[in-house]
Amino acid sequence: MADAVLKNDGDNISMSNENQPIAVRETRALYQYEPLLWEKEQSDHSGTDWTAPDNFKNRTGQKQRETIGLPQVSEPEVMRHFVRLSSWNYSIDNGFFPLGSCTMKHNPRLNEKLARLPGFANIHPLQRAEDVQGALGLMYELQNWIAELTGLPSVCLTPAAGAHGELAGMMTIKRAHDLNNDTARKYVLVPDSAHGTNPATAVMCGYETRTIVTKETGRIPVEAFKEALYKTDPKGADIAGMMVTNPNTCGLFENDICELADLLHEAGGYFYCDGANFNALVGKIRPGDFGVDVMHLNLHKTFSTPHGGGGPGSGPICVADSLAPYVPSPLIVKESDDSYRLEENGERETSLGRLKGYQGQFGMHVRALSYMMSHGSDGLKRVSEDAVLHANYVLACLQDDYHVPYAGPCMHECLLSDKTQKETGVTTMDIAKTLVEHGMHPMTVYFPLVVNGAMLIEPTETESKENIDRFITVMKSIATDARAGDTAKFHDYPISAPRKRLDEVKAAREPKLRWKETA
Repeated sequence: MADAVLKNDGDNISMSNENQPIAVRETRALYQYEPLLWEKEQSDHSGTDWTAPDNFKNRTGQKQRETIGLPQVSEPEVMRHFVRLSSWNYSIDNGFFPLGSCTMKHNPRLNEKLARLPGFANIHPLQRAEDVQGALGLMYELQNWIAELTGLPSVCLTPAAGAHGELAGMMTIKRAHDLNNDTARKYVLVPDSAHGTNPATAVMCGYETRTIVTKETGRIPVEAFKEALYKTDPKGADIAGMMVTNPNTCGLFENDICELADLLHEAGGYFYCDGANFNALVGKIRPGDFGVDVMHLNLHKTFSTPHGGGGPGSGPICVADSLAPYVPSPLIVKESDDSYRLEENGERETSLGRLKGYQGQFGMHVRALSYMMSHGSDGLKRVSEDAVLHANYVLACLQDDYHVPYAGPCMHECLLSDKTQKETGVTTMDIAKTLVEHGMHPMTVYFPLVVNGAMLIEPTETESKENIDRFITVMKSIATDARAGDTAKFHDYPISAPRKRLDEVKAAREPKLRWKETA
């Protein structure tokens, strides 16, 4: 049988062995080929041998199974399998990760060290308050830091992620309207460039959404806002609130946000701000000062706690005094004797109640407060300044090579499109796959939806100029080759990754969800 072929194409070394039998798909140098566990199964190997119990009687009411359906491999092979797969994962610790709207910033190891202190790592949420005073004190301090940074004095740390924080924020608004017998308000204003979770959250809370078109300028036009606000009531009395991200998902600051907030408040609505992009503002401006009533924060985006791939997230909400009575419980309360406690159930009758079990993602609270205190107010201000500087540097370097939908400086992320390259047959997807070939994670693609072929780039403040320059160099080389007509290679990339390019349309329409053994 022919051995696997190792191809060397300049700086790119790849294995060409997908069509070879399993037995000859070998590891070469640092390339780790790894098949499915089912493909490695051998009937005479298993991780554990169970002794059949005497006088066993099946009490499930189901037919007894001959096997539990797991591949039979030894314990070392199981361990090696998952370690090898983990080496294929790309993370912020692997390299440049410019996902727009995601703020993939470095997670300082100091934060990790503090989160692993025994007094934090080994406690249990059911312990008595007097036994975990340090933990409660830390959460109280985090509440204060968030309140100071946002200008919103009441903070609930419970929400377990950003979308959960959105839900908590809109539920707080709903609770306020309901308890004030203002139940005629049934619409929430949402710009068309919003995160998809925004309209979904509003609908989950029982509201209907009214879309504001922003495509022309990338920002909310005042006249379009007024039209939506007064569409079915001349005073806007049927509007519950608005959900706006600022800076928005086009990477732009909403210049008219104070006027929009004033109009909304005059109509009796509440301003919910999606805090996904707070990294561009922290230490520079307080959202409460431009009219925000309730806001969630993604601790992983702004305050460097790890992105969890589904967890552990943390999305605290902070609210203005007008909404403070209605926020979820429990809050952390400081007593006159400097001790701390959790609110009792029902202590605030106006509260919407608990959102989840326990008190939120405590490990993320430790990491976030560590980040805040190690930076201080001046350091946090520098964070946002550097984040905005880096994005504008990328924009300035690439604006002659790629289409820029909205003119002018950006905030912490810049928005480009494939309009120029598409004329040569190179699409946003081709550009993203080429970045993979060069060992970089692509930017966010095809979002926001208001821009065709969008590429949303957020370098974050933690990247060095050298890394950003390398990204810019690759992007410029793509544009140069596209102009020269050297485009065929872009449709094949990546060719050096463990898994090659797939047909996304076919994969979506004909997903293969089960492994089937072939002869």
